[in-house]
Amino acid sequence: MAKTEKNDAPALVETWTLPPAATLGSCVRAKGILLEIRARLPSSIRKSLDISGRVFTLAMPESARSEFRHASAVIAKSLEGIERLPVIPREIEDILTISTTERRRWLEDGRLPSAGTRTVKLRGRARQITFHVFEPRMVEDLLDRGAVEEWREEDAATAMENRRRAAYKAKLTRSLKKDSKATAAPQDVTEEAPAKLRGWEEFGRDGLLR
Repeated sequence: MAKTEKNDAPALVETWTLPPAATLGSCVRAKGILLEIRARLPSSIRKSLDISGRVFTLAMPESARSEFRHASAVIAKSLEGIERLPVIPREIEDILTISTTERRRWLEDGRLPSAGTRTVKLRGRARQITFHVFEPRMVEDLLDRGAVEEWREEDAATAMENRRRAAYKAKLTRSLKKDSKATAAPQDVTEEAPAKLRGWEEFGRDGLLR
C-alpha cells in the first residue's frame, strides 16, 4: 500500500498589500516595514510573515489558528497609517539613490531636515546606536521635484569654486615668498658692505691712494 504524503502547506493564509505611499518605490523600505512589523509579533511566529513586492503574506498551519488570529490582528493594526512610519538612513539612501556621504553632508548643512533620532540595540550586542530618521512626505517631495540633482550641481559648483580659491591662495603665497626673498637679498649686500670695506681707512692713512 502506497504511503500517503503529508501535506506541509500552511492551511491559514492572509495577505495585505502595502500602498505605494508606504514604500516610496523602494524594496529596502518595504523590507524595513516588514522588519518593523515582525518586531511586534511573538518571536516564535515572526518568520511566518513574509513579503513579496508590496504584498505581505502571513502563513501558518491549521493547528496554530489562535496564534494566527492574534498575529493577523497585530499586523492589520500595525499597517494602519504605515505610510507615516519614519524613513531610516538606509531607506532614504535607496529611495533618493544617494550615497552615505551625501546623506551626511546634506543632513549637516540642513538641506535634508531630520525628523528626530531613533536609538536601537544591535542584535546580540549590548551596544546601542542612534541615528536620524526622516519624514516620509518630505522624502517623497524631494524625490518628486528632483532635488538631489540640484544639490549635486550646487555641490559641484561649490567644489570648483573652492578649488579655484585654493589655487589662487597657493599662487599668492608663492608670489609673496618670492618677493620676500628678492627684497632680502639687497639688504644682505648692504649689511655686508661695511665689513668688506673696513680696511679702506688704513689704506688711506698709509697714503696708498695718493
